[in-house]
Amino acid sequence: MTHSATTESRRAQPESGGGRRRPKRRRWGRIVLLSLLAVVLAAGGTGYWLYSDLNGNIDGVDLDEALGEDRPEKLPTSGQNVLVLGSDSRAGDNAGLGTGKVAGARSDTALVMHIPEGRRQAVAVSIPRDTLVTRPECTKADGSALPQAERVMFNSVYSTAGPACVVKTVEKMSGVRMDHYMEIDFAGFKGLVDAIGGVTVTVDEPIKDSSSGLDLSAGTHKLDGTDSLAFVRTRHGVGDGSDLGRIGLQQQFMIALLSEVKKQDLFGSPTKTYKIADTLTSALTTDSELASLTSLADFARSMNGVDPASMETVMLPVAYDKTDPNRVVAAQPQADQLWKAIRSDAEIPESAKKSPATGG
Repeated sequence: MTHSATTESRRAQPESGGGRRRPKRRRWGRIVLLSLLAVVLAAGGTGYWLYSDLNGNIDGVDLDEALGEDRPEKLPTSGQNVLVLGSDSRAGDNAGLGTGKVAGARSDTALVMHIPEGRRQAVAVSIPRDTLVTRPECTKADGSALPQAERVMFNSVYSTAGPACVVKTVEKMSGVRMDHYMEIDFAGFKGLVDAIGGVTVTVDEPIKDSSSGLDLSAGTHKLDGTDSLAFVRTRHGVGDGSDLGRIGLQQQFMIALLSEVKKQDLFGSPTKTYKIADTLTSALTTDSELASLTSLADFARSMNGVDPASMETVMLPVAYDKTDPNRVVAAQPQADQLWKAIRSDAEIPESAKKSPATGG
């Protein structure tokens, strides 16, 4: 998951896989980022120092200043759209997590979370990291201009130009205006799992991946933070070894994570609540409008009507690139149908959920 660099500088992105779509209605664990923070505030009575300490952990990116006016129109029926990234920076606390020696950072996990008007349900659209996209002209963190480029890997945009350019790229490819941005890094993800005492998953077949370090026999396992990170990053041990095969594991884990959090009595354990919130906020980067506990809690409360059980996960429909079969491109007309449904707050047609590239 990820932590990014303040205002575009300190954070990196993970290499997340785009994969094939799993069951239609799934809980998406990332909503825990918002709900946990709301719990911390709701607990109350912890004093201003506690609020100030947690509040100061959060990094903010000013998207309005970085993106200017060249953005999709905010439609009255478009609901709320949040770009959620998990980044793979190997710097700082992430350095010793067995994530490799790759320089810089990429977006290991990327999804657009769409919360329709009325906030009764939500949809999460995963964007495969190996998707070839057109990166629009962007301004880098040092203020220099980065020209438009075609056929670049989606997960490279973060390391090349920072989070604001990732938002701009998603807006250009989808025509959907992003209202908010959230990012959590490897160390934050690991810390969250350890703070809640681990997450239980069940696998039907053994998984062994020397790259991620994951070695699981078939059956049920309780994973600590390190093993959980390996689980969501595993690609060589599942499917055809591509990043597309990894998305199923990521979705499975997020459901298990959310279930674990919901089972725990956070109100009954202020110490654990603080530990989780401190871990989370330390690893969290958001857009400047959400970069405070108050704003995050207000947004979380506005989503109280959303039933996690009805949340649907969809992968951006992709096809293998004809020039480079190790890369994928948005499949048409399915991708356009998907984004049109998101823009108009309409039900996503079944045809828009079918991806020619399956990942084996």
